[in-house]
Amino acid sequence: MTVIYIITALALVTSVYKSPAKTRQALQLAWRKFLKVAPAFVQIVCAVSLLLYFVPNELIAKCLGAENRWYAVSLGAGLGSIMILPGFIAFPLASMLLHKGAAYMVLSAFTTTIMMVGIVTIPLERAYFGLKVTLMRNAIGLLIALTVALATGLAFGELL
Repeated sequence: MTVIYIITALALVTSVYKSPAKTRQALQLAWRKFLKVAPAFVQIVCAVSLLLYFVPNELIAKCLGAENRWYAVSLGAGLGSIMILPGFIAFPLASMLLHKGAAYMVLSAFTTTIMMVGIVTIPLERAYFGLKVTLMRNAIGLLIALTVALATGLAFGELL
């Protein structure tokens, strides 16, 4: 992450050097767009945080267990589709679920949908990309996640 910050700082310094007026204008535009998106983003993060607070980890692990794989894969993909979690939280959570008995293909569907599908963010995405693109992106992400889950199940012998 530090490398990204350094590259960004160097690019900003280069931009200021090349054209201070354009850089100032771009930064002002970026700040206005950030202020426009920030309230919706904060609301989404707060809503998901409250949901995660009230749903115990044990219940999540029980529902995503290996008993009924197809139900668990569907539930994992559904939960992943509505959650907003960064990778540094999603993957340790998957490890915890694995240790509580969740199947690899369930965890694959869960983590892939967390990263690729965003049901909760549809209103925000629709405002910027339009409803058609937003729904297409989510549908394709869900199909990819389910394909990855099936491949994972085959690779780990959970479907045979």
